Amino acid sequence: MRSRFSTTRLSLACRLALLLLITANSTPQVSKAYARAHDGSPRADDAVSISVFGLFRPREFAVTAPAGHALILQAGEQRVVLESSGVSSATVRIDGPHLVVSSGRRELHATKVTVAGRGNESADFILEIPSKIKRQYHGTLDITPSSGNLLSVVTLDLETAVSSAVAAESSADTPLEALKAHAIAARSYFIAGRGRHRNFDFCDTTRCQFLRAAPPATSRVAVAVEATRGLVLAYQSMPFAAMYTRSCSGQTRTPAQVGLPAAAYPYFSVDCEYCRRHPVRWTSYIPAHQAESLRASDETARLAVARHIGWSAVPSNDFSSAKDGDRVLLRGVGNGHGIGLCQAGARAMAASGAGFREILLHYYPNTNIVRHSGPNRSE
Repeated sequence: MRSRFSTTRLSLACRLALLLLITANSTPQVSKAYARAHDGSPRADDAVSISVFGLFRPREFAVTAPAGHALILQAGEQRVVLESSGVSSATVRIDGPHLVVSSGRRELHATKVTVAGRGNESADFILEIPSKIKRQYHGTLDITPSSGNLLSVVTLDLETAVSSAVAAESSADTPLEALKAHAIAARSYFIAGRGRHRNFDFCDTTRCQFLRAAPPATSRVAVAVEATRGLVLAYQSMPFAAMYTRSCSGQTRTPAQVGLPAAAYPYFSVDCEYCRRHPVRWTSYIPAHQAESLRASDETARLAVARHIGWSAVPSNDFSSAKDGDRVLLRGVGNGHGIGLCQAGARAMAASGAGFREILLHYYPNTNIVRHSGPNRSE
């Protein structure tokens, strides 16, 4: 999970699940009261807002309409149509507290830019930081100034967010039942983990949820997400922000075992037969001064180091260290924080014939799989 969820990228301290009300039926559902639980006002429960590209501290974006698509870029009171048959792209750069939009021969000034389809609906668009990164999303886009940089927030529907996250976190050969398990865990996180940032729900960094473009509708990921539509994990009748990890070292961990505070779900430590038999071993050198605060089984310290020198520098919490001149040699096992669903173990269970329910109840003991009901759906 998460943390990147699955590669360790989530800070559990920020992942306390919001209190959700559940109906008393034998198949509980999330109450519509959740729509007001986040900030006291109604909101669309099936929409997720995610800040993208924030790690790059961007000062300029390019927004492009893919071939066959049209976009409306709104800059203050002025609008620009972006479509492949005419001017298909615009650049947005920061100029103090304002934004400057350039498209064809037009130059506009505003304090906020929005991008959506012709009817203000979700649409396909390409967002790029020139010469650095480019991705295609399906949703709507808001761009605003923020602390001298550009803040870009993509708002997309819940199931698109789930598909995008699972596609970013899984390999092409992942069995369908493992993808279903992953989809339910990711959906649970999106529903119960909101409120991690002031002006948006999540970011696309390792602090929240790794995110890429949504997969094609015919892909195995899309099939898995559709097959589990609306299903979430609940503990003591409340959905929780489920964590997962890429590869544990043979035994999943609890938050306390990696120095993190308790969460809404206690994350029981369970055996992972596949990782015990096929451990992922790694070695890494890091500068000695960066390793001064680094300790095994300390997720907070590991993430602090990773933010400075890269997320691959310390892949897991299970390692030993030895001084080597002005560097420290780390030898470790596993990939991720080791909490919750182990993706490697889930793939192996699915390959051996286990279904998604068996996989989830193995890695999340004492939980239930329930159907979520948003505020715009009948319960």
